[in-house]
Amino acid sequence: MAGILRIIHFVYSQMSILKYMETSRLKLFAARKYLKVPGFSSFHTVPNSSVELHSQEEEVVIALGSNVGDRLHNFKEALKIMRNSGINITRHACLYETAPAYVTDQPRFINSAVRAVTKLGPYELLSTLKRIEKALGRTDGIRYGPRPIDLDILFYGKYKVRSDILTIPHERIWERPFVMAPLMDLLGSAVDSDTVAAWHSFSGHSGGLSGFWEELGSESLIGEEGMYRVIPVANRLLDWSQRTSVMGILNVTPDSFCDGGNFLSVDSAISQVRLMISEGADMIDIGAQSTRPMASRISAEEELGRLIPILEAVLSMPEVEGKLVSVDTFYSEVASEAVSKGAHLINDVSAGQLDSNMFKVMADLDVPYVAMHMRGDPSTMQNSGNLKYDNVCKEISSELYLRVREAEVSGIPAWRIIIDPGIGFSKKTEHNLDILMGLPDIREEIGTRSLAISHAPMLIGPSRKSFLGEICSRPAAERDPATIASITAGILGGANIVRVHNVKDNLDAVKLCDAILRQKSSQMKSRH
Repeated sequence: MAGILRIIHFVYSQMSILKYMETSRLKLFAARKYLKVPGFSSFHTVPNSSVELHSQEEEVVIALGSNVGDRLHNFKEALKIMRNSGINITRHACLYETAPAYVTDQPRFINSAVRAVTKLGPYELLSTLKRIEKALGRTDGIRYGPRPIDLDILFYGKYKVRSDILTIPHERIWERPFVMAPLMDLLGSAVDSDTVAAWHSFSGHSGGLSGFWEELGSESLIGEEGMYRVIPVANRLLDWSQRTSVMGILNVTPDSFCDGGNFLSVDSAISQVRLMISEGADMIDIGAQSTRPMASRISAEEELGRLIPILEAVLSMPEVEGKLVSVDTFYSEVASEAVSKGAHLINDVSAGQLDSNMFKVMADLDVPYVAMHMRGDPSTMQNSGNLKYDNVCKEISSELYLRVREAEVSGIPAWRIIIDPGIGFSKKTEHNLDILMGLPDIREEIGTRSLAISHAPMLIGPSRKSFLGEICSRPAAERDPATIASITAGILGGANIVRVHNVKDNLDAVKLCDAILRQKSSQMKSRH
């Protein structure tokens, strides 16, 4: 008898869902035709079934929000529990700090979203997310009110679901820019699967989600309406779009190409840091292993021996208060120890290629990670094989994206990633010039696969490098004017962080470029 009742219940649910689908058939026909999407389906489960009948792996999108307690910790714990509950996260959106909606008398939110794959049915997934919310302290309260964590299913495969307790696609996606922005981050500008095509069709817009986002205002909404794209660093949320950051270089090595041996002692290093900060540096990047062409690799132990005394001394300087300290290393052991001492960023010239544990370690460190493009290692990067490109910007984009994709799957959220095209690393002079001209192309190419990564802060480091010497016929110590020219081109092309030896003179160029960009932005807004 129970089996017959279950069959009747199942058939009734199917009839209800089909009735709902019929009301949207005409609206979605045009979108499906536009996007050439195979027909979507209603889901064949009901919320009180004892067993969900759908067990194949599906791709899902889950939105996250938090405005109570340690918001970033809430995100981290939610993602950790999700991964341990059969929700395998594959992509992360950017992180947004946003003004509260609906109930405005409450703290600001952070919002983001993830793409994942799961074998959980939609109601099993809903139950799992509710359990996570409860574990992180969420209780029944004011609707749209404060909460330590909010987890919403935006999409579930190519299915539509409607019941008293679950609606997919989430019914309020279309009215919430703080949901649409991270949702768009998860998609590339190209439709790469039938599932993504179905998500576009669900918007009911002839241009899919992209067209709907454009009508809402798209990128013009970022920085407006209380919504900012941010990166968490040093216990604060940094909006890197406001101005270009200057990273001063401190090489505590005997063999760096420009200033090797100059800052080996603690006293000389502190003196140089004090100078760079007085000249306006926002960040100090400390490197204890040379990555110049043909440099011999030292062990992690030797690198730590050079680094730690100077890092500790620098972090204790009163002048460093409010500044960021980065460590330039490709060793996970060095990265872990540096962060335990108080370093705020890790700058990895190999994007995880030279230490297989780097991504795993960085996933737990909760600091931004600079992933740079390089082929080979410093001793081999200028070999003929590593210098072959048909289209340098396109190939950098593809190769760097694959590294970042692996980093994400390993648990490093996109909102903690900074990208660096690797000027001077496995590049000829003409390649470096192509990069400086092609930074927008690099972002656009990455954006075909992940808009989140294309929005990431971009760092460039052309300072005093050999390609400038080849062009200007100057030794390293006399390449500052050429460096200023190169970072000017880079900032106007979209770089957000510039890594330089001479902070004072380059800062003047940074201020001018930022003024030009502000003026350009103001003119564009006035036209619209």
